[in-house]
Amino acid sequence: MKKNSKAFYWMALPAVCLFFIFHTIPVIQGIIYSFTNYKGYGDYEFIGLKNYLNLFQDDRVFASYGFTFKFAIIATILVNVISLMIAMGLNARIKYRSTLRGIFFIPNILSILIVGYIFNYIFAFFVPQIAEKAGINSLTENILGNPDLAWIGIVIVAVWQAVAFNTILYLAGLQTIPSDLYEAASLDGAGKWHSFRHITFPLIASFFTINMVLAMKNFLMVFDHIIALTGGGPGQATEAISILIYKGGFQGGEFAYQAANSVIYFIIIVAVSIIQIKFLQKREVTM
Repeated sequence: MKKNSKAFYWMALPAVCLFFIFHTIPVIQGIIYSFTNYKGYGDYEFIGLKNYLNLFQDDRVFASYGFTFKFAIIATILVNVISLMIAMGLNARIKYRSTLRGIFFIPNILSILIVGYIFNYIFAFFVPQIAEKAGINSLTENILGNPDLAWIGIVIVAVWQAVAFNTILYLAGLQTIPSDLYEAASLDGAGKWHSFRHITFPLIASFFTINMVLAMKNFLMVFDHIIALTGGGPGQATEAISILIYKGGFQGGEFAYQAANSVIYFIIIVAVSIIQIKFLQKREVTM
C-alpha cells in the first residue's frame, strides 16, 4: 500500500511542478503587475488600486463587457438548443447513424482560425452573390464589414464550431436513459413532447448543466473567432474583453492596466460559472 502511495506521488509531482511553473507563477505575476504602472518593458512603480479604479471609468471597457456578454448569452442558448436537437436526431434509430455522428463531430477537430478564414470568404463573397441573385438587399454586402451585423457572423461561426462538442455530451446523456421508460410512456399514451418533457430532459439535466456552464465559460473567453473574422472591428464593434486585453496589453503599452482588467475578467468568469452551477443544480433537484 505504501509502495502504491509513493508511486502516486512520484507520478503526480512532475505534473504539479509544471502546473505551478507555467500556470500559477504567471497568474501571480499578472496580479502583481496589476498594481503597478508597468508598460511591458522598462522600470515600473507600485501605484496601488489606481488601475482598478480607472477601469470602472473606462467606456471602452464597459462596451467590451457588453459585447462579450451579449455574444456569450446568445451563443450559449443557440448552441444548447441546436446540439440537443441534433443529439436527439442522432440517437434515434436512423440509417448511417454512426457515420452521421462522425460527420457532425468534424467541426470540433478543425482549427478555429482556419474555420474563421473560410467563413470570412463565405461572408465576403459567397453570401453576397447568392443574396444579390435572390434580391435580398440587406445581405448583398459583407456583414462582417457592418458594425451592426458583424457580431451575427461571429455568432454563426462560433455556434457552428461549438455544436459538435455539445452534441457529443448530449448523446452520452441520452444513451443513459433506459428504453423501457419510453415504451411504458408510449403505452400510457404519452406523445413525443410529453416524453421529452417528463423523461428525456429531467434525466439529462446534469448533462444540460455541464453544457451550459462550459459553453458560457468558453464564449465569455472568445478570442480566436474574432481574430479570424473581424479582428475586433469594424471600429470596435466586435471587441470582446479578451481582444481588448490582448491589444491593449501587448500592443498598446497598457500591460499593467490590462493585467488589472484580466484579474477582474477572471473573477467575473468564475462568479458566472459558480452562479450557473448553483442555479442549474438546484433545478436538477426540483425536477
